[in-house]
Amino acid sequence: MKKLLMTALATALLVAGGSSAAFAAPLTVQEIATYTGADRQERLIEGAKKEGELVVYHAYPQLSTVMAAFTKKYGIKVTPWRAGSEAILQRVGSEARARRYTVDIVQNNAPENEAAHREGLLQEVRSQYLGDLMPGAVPAHKAWVGITVDVFSAAYNTNSVKKEELPKTYRDLLDPKWKGRIAVEAEDHGWYATLVELMGEPQGSKLFADISATNGIQVRKGHSLLAGLVASGEVPLALSVYSWNPDQLKIKGAPIEGLLLQPVVGQFSTVGMLKRAPHPNAAALFYDFVLNEGQQILADIRFVPTSKKVVSPIGDAQIKLIDPSKALDMNEKWHKQYMGMHTR
Repeated sequence: MKKLLMTALATALLVAGGSSAAFAAPLTVQEIATYTGADRQERLIEGAKKEGELVVYHAYPQLSTVMAAFTKKYGIKVTPWRAGSEAILQRVGSEARARRYTVDIVQNNAPENEAAHREGLLQEVRSQYLGDLMPGAVPAHKAWVGITVDVFSAAYNTNSVKKEELPKTYRDLLDPKWKGRIAVEAEDHGWYATLVELMGEPQGSKLFADISATNGIQVRKGHSLLAGLVASGEVPLALSVYSWNPDQLKIKGAPIEGLLLQPVVGQFSTVGMLKRAPHPNAAALFYDFVLNEGQQILADIRFVPTSKKVVSPIGDAQIKLIDPSKALDMNEKWHKQYMGMHTR
């Protein structure tokens, strides 16, 4: 009789334990994103396959190449939505206020994702690849991470500008031969403010004011558009395209070359995971993928990766990074200064 009671008790305990495991609460988004165990990837893959989908808001058109590679490797469907940086930030914020949680990952410029962090929308992800990244790519709060650097580069039309007449410094642009031949992108106030600060105020501001007064500075909206105008010859010299713009056009046979003038300024392009991500396993898995295999994919299409393990298309050029927090706080002032510079 005593043996039967012991057997019954053991069976009851096993059933109770099984029932507890079966009805255990699912892991939270935070628990999934910050898990660092040795079986992290296996757990994320298993969870992502059950979720079956990933929703990404992104500003980079070329991120579609990374998303396609992710789908090919893991079989996880990616639903993208692409827009400009401000539109992405506005949509993420408005959806959160409406308690409509549809997006998992947002890829955007550092200032916009810094703003999303300030609104409490982004979740820290403890990826095993964070240690591979360049200084500054992981901010102290760890709510977003830099995946590439948007390096601001000059670009010139090789049919319109001879190599021997290229400027070696910004001061060379005071030469009257550049009259009517220079253009910048309309929204690059962060580049301009950081550049003149590095040159030293007020000397930097005065230099650009003098260039504008002497030779004029045209304004075009959109880095890809501006690079295309250089390639077509309409703009002989652009001062602020992204470094991959001329490279990508040159590969297609366009008469365009990039030109890095010192000091070289850059800004992180970043990814962040939403705190209310509906597919958290897929989101964390994609986060890891972008920081690992995605880095080489982006470098292959001429983007500047943040991983120190991947060779940069611009070599070892020293880059001065725009402070995303400062860019947010000084946005109005910087924009006003930039407008004043090229409207003289």
